[in-house]
Amino acid sequence: MSARVTIRLEELLLLKAEARGFSFGPRQPVSSLLAGRHASRLRGRGLAFEELRHYHQGDDIRTMDWKATARLRSPYVRVYSEERERPVLLVVDQRRPMFFGSQQAMKSVTAAEVAALGAWRTLDSGDRVGGLVFNEQEIVEVRPHRSQPRVLTLFHAICRLNTQLASNEPPEGKATLNQALEGALRVAKHDHLVVLITDLDGANDNTQRLATRLSAHNDVLVVAVYDPLGISLTGTPGMFANDIGRTWEIPSHSAFSRDFQAAFQRCLDRWREIFRALRVPVLPISTARPVVEQIRALFGNRPNTL
Repeated sequence: MSARVTIRLEELLLLKAEARGFSFGPRQPVSSLLAGRHASRLRGRGLAFEELRHYHQGDDIRTMDWKATARLRSPYVRVYSEERERPVLLVVDQRRPMFFGSQQAMKSVTAAEVAALGAWRTLDSGDRVGGLVFNEQEIVEVRPHRSQPRVLTLFHAICRLNTQLASNEPPEGKATLNQALEGALRVAKHDHLVVLITDLDGANDNTQRLATRLSAHNDVLVVAVYDPLGISLTGTPGMFANDIGRTWEIPSHSAFSRDFQAAFQRCLDRWREIFRALRVPVLPISTARPVVEQIRALFGNRPNTL
């Protein structure tokens, strides 16, 4: 069976019915990748200052406003309420390295499906959702909004850039993963959930710096899209790899396969450690299995979550 090469708008719309059984909220089941020792718990919605009032017996002493108490010579506390929403920003990679897949789908298609599931789930939760969709040529910005038309705008951008990857003249340019992260910093000032959906191709020290800044005032999730063949590649005599006009012969000796897998593992381990230090969870998603199935499993497989 050949991999699905591109994604259609109709497919992203149909995923609305599948956007259940998982949550982006701070309370995760024990088996979730976002719970316990696996990763930091999501902070959830922020707190908004509501009022300053007199201290009442039984109030939490931690809410005491000592400056106001000293100034007014009477005990005062600060009252907060939970913010009603937490905007979600989906950063979706559609660059040429994402145009690879050996079994069910291209990485670019898998990324599009993850974004669609996240968008529908966010909208159903009553939060605003937007995104940055990027390739080498452009970065399309869709500001977070609580509306289905805005979600459709995001989906149209994803489908357009996704389709370009399969054209005879793929997009050329110099837009990078780091530029997309800079765009995310401009949109997500604070208290957003930023979901980076990428294979991390081209990540460098500046990526780490930008991720540090982004996670300082926001929750960040990294959805690391991978293909099984991209992890372990074994060549046979006469086996070639082609990338839009460029062709390489894949070495058939066993050392190549070992070195290839070791290099991939070193890169993966490095970024896992970097994101762990930033308390940023990394969710691995394979192109070889249904995305919905993987998302539900990673988030604890809660079938009763609506």
